[in-house]
Amino acid sequence: MTTATAKTIQIYLPTGEPRGIRIAEITTRIVQAVLIPRSDLTLGKLRPELDLPGVYFLFGEGEDEAKPIVYIGQTEDARKRLDSHNKTKTFWKTAIFCVSKTQNFTQAHIRYLEWHGMQQAKKIARYTLDNGQIPDNANYVPEPMEAELLDVFETISTLVSTLGYPVFEPLARNVNTVSRFFCRSRGCDASGELAEDGFVVRQGSKSRIEPTASMPESIGNQRKRLLEAGIVAELDGVYVYQQDYLFPSPSNAAATVLGASANGWNEWKDAGGRTLSEVHRETDSEEAINE
Repeated sequence: MTTATAKTIQIYLPTGEPRGIRIAEITTRIVQAVLIPRSDLTLGKLRPELDLPGVYFLFGEGEDEAKPIVYIGQTEDARKRLDSHNKTKTFWKTAIFCVSKTQNFTQAHIRYLEWHGMQQAKKIARYTLDNGQIPDNANYVPEPMEAELLDVFETISTLVSTLGYPVFEPLARNVNTVSRFFCRSRGCDASGELAEDGFVVRQGSKSRIEPTASMPESIGNQRKRLLEAGIVAELDGVYVYQQDYLFPSPSNAAATVLGASANGWNEWKDAGGRTLSEVHRETDSEEAINE
């Protein structure tokens, strides 16, 4: 992803409902993103933007999935594709279609955007990709066109994230070890960092297998889902994280790692022994007082 810059994003509510159909665009860019809740599918299919070729995303969750789910596709007949997915796919609750305001997307454009989107979603691994197979980038696009499409994709990523689905956003923005926190007790050796939307436990972290009596049932179910999804694997008597994983909160992360009820703000500590609470909560409070 490129370095973030300031942007003006316009979101239009055609029905006046803030949780209904939404149309988002960056005012200086050619892409429009049309969000259609599944519950508004009949009304959404009336939108004129669906007359245009584009790339689209289906978002939802599965009962036994460790992550939210996304399906990425491209189409020149959005209404027919929506009807098909409404019959054959049960997981999705929201569809987002991205089209060109200047109506200049060709089949080559949308096939490349679909392919690149799948590649990025798989690489970032914030969502489970529902596509059965990622196609080869067999459809050659000239280098100048590819550069333009990568710029278009940045806009798509920004709009989709702004609408509440950060499928292409890295799990954590910090890549240095200064911001790293550790949980090293009860046989665990895990590391992670605070993120905008939770807490990321890093690949290679080790978690205890045997839970304590205090472990909530919900945490036990979550540990089971992580194991079944291959996010953790049992190795040498511990669970080892096979990839970075985003938890909704520091406490949820700590409880899952420790197999026990836990306050993550106290369990996660930096290299100097300061708790997550001391580093973030108390420091932030002091800064607010001194302003």
